Amino acid sequence: MTAARTDVEQVQLANTAFYEALERGDFDEVSDLWLDSEDTLESAGDAEEAEGGEGTESARDGETAGDAVSCVHPGWPVLTGRGEVLRSYALIMANTEYIQFFLTDLKVGVAGDTALVTCTENILSGGPPPEAGGELGPLVGQLVVATNVFRRTPDGWKLWSHHASPVLAETDDEEGEETPT
Repeated sequence: MTAARTDVEQVQLANTAFYEALERGDFDEVSDLWLDSEDTLESAGDAEEAEGGEGTESARDGETAGDAVSCVHPGWPVLTGRGEVLRSYALIMANTEYIQFFLTDLKVGVAGDTALVTCTENILSGGPPPEAGGELGPLVGQLVVATNVFRRTPDGWKLWSHHASPVLAETDDEEGEETPT
């Protein structure tokens, strides 16, 4: 088995762990899966500069991976920094009684210490019951496309960025409609 294949499998495991932790509402595990302030960012440009090349600027001096993490939830603005990103997940978990992800169209690419995962999140979620007590509120389905960027660390692959966008589905009414000319 090649090292690249092993990396792909490790990234797939980290990606799966992320979604499973969200389903369980396990904030500590979600937090552990994101890059933190102990991880520093070193770009290929930094290494090139050290060898006398020009390099590119991808991280400010002294910026840690925890400072550089980012997240975009469907309909939200860009969240930057570990604290802001993790607060968003705490808020989502606190307001979601049930969530399940069915991932499809999963693709993984690895280049050095960076990995890119794209997938479709087929989400089934439910809120609190309409009135106190009772069963779970109505279940809602949502289709979202996502990109997860991971970085290799001494502790394994960690999330650097998550970007999710809703997929606008055609309704039955729109299928037969012609565009006016």
